[in-house]
Amino acid sequence: MTQDDIIAKLEQPYGTYREIIHDWAAVRGYKPALRDDAVTLNWQEVADQVERIAARLQQTGLQRGQSVAILGTSTTQYALVFLAAIVAGGVAAPLTTSASPDQLAGMAKDSGAKHLFIDRAKLTELGDSFLPEMDRIILDEELAGWMAPEGTVSIPHHPIGEEPFNIIYSSGTTGVPKGIVHSHAMRWFQFAATAARAYSPDSKALASTPLYSNTTMVCFLSSVLAGACTTIMGKFDTKKWLEIAQRDGTTHTMLVPVQYRRLMQEPDFDQFDLSTLALKYCTSAPFPADLKAEVLKRMPGALIEIYGMTEGGVTCLLYAHEYPDKLHTVGQPAPGHALKVLDDEDQEVPAGTPGNLVGISPAMMVGYKNREKATSEAQWINPSDGSVWMRMGDIGRIDADGFVELVGRAKDMIISGGFNIYPVDLESELLKEDGVVEAAVIGVPSEKWGETPVGFVTLAGDASAETVLAAVNGRLGKTQRLAMLHAIDEMPRSHIGKLLKTELREEAARRGLPG
Repeated sequence: MTQDDIIAKLEQPYGTYREIIHDWAAVRGYKPALRDDAVTLNWQEVADQVERIAARLQQTGLQRGQSVAILGTSTTQYALVFLAAIVAGGVAAPLTTSASPDQLAGMAKDSGAKHLFIDRAKLTELGDSFLPEMDRIILDEELAGWMAPEGTVSIPHHPIGEEPFNIIYSSGTTGVPKGIVHSHAMRWFQFAATAARAYSPDSKALASTPLYSNTTMVCFLSSVLAGACTTIMGKFDTKKWLEIAQRDGTTHTMLVPVQYRRLMQEPDFDQFDLSTLALKYCTSAPFPADLKAEVLKRMPGALIEIYGMTEGGVTCLLYAHEYPDKLHTVGQPAPGHALKVLDDEDQEVPAGTPGNLVGISPAMMVGYKNREKATSEAQWINPSDGSVWMRMGDIGRIDADGFVELVGRAKDMIISGGFNIYPVDLESELLKEDGVVEAAVIGVPSEKWGETPVGFVTLAGDASAETVLAAVNGRLGKTQRLAMLHAIDEMPRSHIGKLLKTELREEAARRGLPG
């Protein structure tokens, strides 16, 4: 077995993570595989500990296809449990740390998990009475003693492609978030070829978004399959990220737009040597064109923006370093992916016309866990051939070169006086003004118009909301003008940088709605 033999396996239509982990342990035994602030594990140690955790899961009642819940800060221990759940024949179910206690309890119950791996900090926060009916293992205190003895191997599990691999819970703000089920075949299709073509065993990946997020899988699972080393950050900090990237010689990373912006704003950014960076990814939230341009100018290596949903459907890729004139787009559909633009009656619209995006690819979820109706509502059935497409939830248009430009979220579109207003158009105008660092536009209730647009900005220098509002409204058409513009210190965001417009709507209500 050689490195080339393993890489050739990654080019196959299907394979298993267990086999690849053992192959890399045989070939790259003492090379580093996983690293965090506390420990560095080589490939032999990773393969051994994954097997020991998997064996113990099986011994303590894990059934084939049953979930294993994981909750806490990202560490090598967290990563080992994630991989072990899959190797044991179970389903990795990482839970969102920012969710409320009731939501977390709901997710754990929805997943069907018997085991809960939780770190001490999170258990202290939630209290010892949190989910006492589950088998709780404290990641940072008990895992080493809980796993099976050294050298123990789990009962081999040979998953078929359609079996569930993981459940990723959506970032719902109310109620229990939906559990998005991904299959083994989907996870292989997504990351095996990427590992073979975009990574190498000598790559050094830096994962600084949480392991409960689908965003992180691009960096984490691709690196594992490639036989590379992944450094896991528990909490993102600009200075620490730069220190790690310089120390490790980081070659690959995944960052969300807010992380890129904070890096660009770091006063000491240019003091660090990032020359080893070969490939940077970005996903999860809108990536402004001006920020892409600054990243291209100041950070070495290629920059690829990924547009898509955790649920699957179409994935678009923008090779920003190759198409500097297309930075206002999210690129083109990836090979094997297809995209259509529909009107509100689900009819295709002419090229260049904004509409609702639907997509299809081999990378699509099995469905929402225990939610058949929600699964059905998320799909569009193509009447011409009966194929199942995913509703992307975005409004967009396709330009003459096949690049996709997002206009806004379907649920965020503002209908004012019968006219459709796309927030992204107004946000783009706001960002043209000197001193505007970030901008967001929402629709709020209006007795006169039904809805009307209200903006929020973060400002730098001497800029004022009043000056910006006057300048922007002077350029906008009468039906698009902002009724109000509020300056705030910081945009509300989730742990992976998604803008929380629900919180902006609440803030608008607190500040008083326009008449």
